[in-house]
Amino acid sequence: MEAKQITVFGGSGFLGRHAVRALAKAGWRIKVATRHPNQGFFLRPLGQVGQIGFVKCDVTEPDQVEAALKGSQAAVYFPGLLAPRGQSFESVHAAGAGNVAEAAARQGIRHLIHISAIGANSESESHYAQTKAEGEARVRAAFPAAVIVRPSIVFGPEDQFFNKFAALARLVPALPLIGGGRTRFQPVFVGDVAAAIVAALDNPGAQGKTYELGGPAIYTFKELIEIVLRETGRSRMLVPLPFPLASIKAFFLQFAPNPLLTPDQVKLLRHDNIVAPTAHTLADLGIAPTTVEAEVPAYLWRFRAKGEYANLVPQKNT
Repeated sequence: MEAKQITVFGGSGFLGRHAVRALAKAGWRIKVATRHPNQGFFLRPLGQVGQIGFVKCDVTEPDQVEAALKGSQAAVYFPGLLAPRGQSFESVHAAGAGNVAEAAARQGIRHLIHISAIGANSESESHYAQTKAEGEARVRAAFPAAVIVRPSIVFGPEDQFFNKFAALARLVPALPLIGGGRTRFQPVFVGDVAAAIVAALDNPGAQGKTYELGGPAIYTFKELIEIVLRETGRSRMLVPLPFPLASIKAFFLQFAPNPLLTPDQVKLLRHDNIVAPTAHTLADLGIAPTTVEAEVPAYLWRFRAKGEYANLVPQKNT
């Protein structure tokens, strides 16, 4: 069997680490390209000895991108920001993506998968969505056969949605419902996204297509918060927070080291984050989506007041 090597940009992040594991199981030799390789060494046990290596790479530096791609037949681009900290949306979502696509084309890379997001739109009010769309455009221009993957909210053990609100519910008596909590989402399991990446690499018919990945059910923001409270066994008031007021609060929160909310995120929440009816989906890659209810309880138990077996504690008669 011919050895196959893939360069994974941003492989130590939440989605990247699950993709690295799936790629290792599929037999790929993996080169993880990251700004801080030492922070990704935890990935090594996910593969065979020597199967997962590391290279220092800043995607905004074309020479480093060129070096990271040497010897590979495929590449995946994961880097993304929820809030700019030391880097800008434009440098990571657009310029970095363009650098990788252009270098991949010059080196004759066979497969390129670019991770974008549902809601990427050059006409959006959100700078996040604008730069995601610009990144897609640069990738398509430089590497027309690239596969673009647009997930909805990605959930899994290290996610930044369910875990964030579960942690917040431990500290405050009420949780905000931005815009009344009516925004709709279609959460997709991180393992399904990783499987989709592997499937797209093995499927010649996927080249040049854009896939929107969502789970089997659509939830409002309020319904997702209710799931968090149910699985953590907590009772909290849910307080509607109109978009204008949320924008004001976000203006101040954005300056925190790890902001709970930014003005740009408020703009994103004004629009539903669900798979388009005509989009290519997980089903087109032969993947049956995993439900929120099947996975979320397995990692939110740690936020329960009495731990994983809280429901097994005998209750006193009252």
